[in-house]
Amino acid sequence: MTRVEEPTAGPGTAPASIQPREISLGLAAKTAADRAARRARVAGAALLFVVICVIGLGIWSVVTADQGADGLAPTPGATWNQLVTILSDPFYVSGPASVGIFWHLVASLQRVLTGFLIAAAIAIPLGFLLGSATRIRWAVEPFVQVLRPVSPLAWLPLGLALLRDAENTAIFVIVMASLWPMLLNTIEGVQKVDPLYMQLARTLEASRAQVIRTIQLPAALPSILTGLRLSLSTAWLVIIAAEMLVGSRGMGYFVWNQWNRLSVPAILVAILLIGAVGFALDRLVVWGATKIPHG
Repeated sequence: MTRVEEPTAGPGTAPASIQPREISLGLAAKTAADRAARRARVAGAALLFVVICVIGLGIWSVVTADQGADGLAPTPGATWNQLVTILSDPFYVSGPASVGIFWHLVASLQRVLTGFLIAAAIAIPLGFLLGSATRIRWAVEPFVQVLRPVSPLAWLPLGLALLRDAENTAIFVIVMASLWPMLLNTIEGVQKVDPLYMQLARTLEASRAQVIRTIQLPAALPSILTGLRLSLSTAWLVIIAAEMLVGSRGMGYFVWNQWNRLSVPAILVAILLIGAVGFALDRLVVWGATKIPHG
């Protein structure tokens, strides 16, 4: 009688003794363990955050304890009271500049987004051009390198002299602040495109629009998104200083107005709100980046 041998398990085959049900249970157990570990890390981070906040509040209270008698020092209690007062009626309007904090935030965001979009409409197409055309990039690069280090606020007097309008000058300053990070990152992203892809496109006689859409844009998109993120954060930084000089409404104007009133706790509240909005804008760009296919 001929003996039939059982097939042996190959290197990529599961042993016959392990059933599919056991594999599923093992995977489920591993997934549950990963989720539990993640929850533990999140809980630990949250606890550490609370501890840091408590320590920070303690240090804050000690530092401002001897300075709060005149009501000017931003003690935790005074700052909290100002926060409640400011947020209790954020929508009031009693005059052109006497408005609630909501309208100051809206005015600042409107200026920032307008200048940011104008800068993007200039910087991204110009970045594709300079990243693709070496001769043009070499000719333009000295101007870029000379103008890039100039503080955006240095353009403020020039904007007032040329535009003769405070609102347009603030937007002009935002454009100059947002332009360079987007431009340089777009150029860098286009330059990183694999030359083999460009040679293949020329072999297939692809049009310029097809090359940009199918090769350069997907490859340069991560760098472009980095430039957008840097530009938006820079614009939000600059608008506060610009509004102190030219704005009749906005967070910069609000901070300067509170300083004239010697309301230091209100200034600290404004600083916290400015930081929170800046953080939200940054997260918005990061979230948008996750929704755009990169390849």
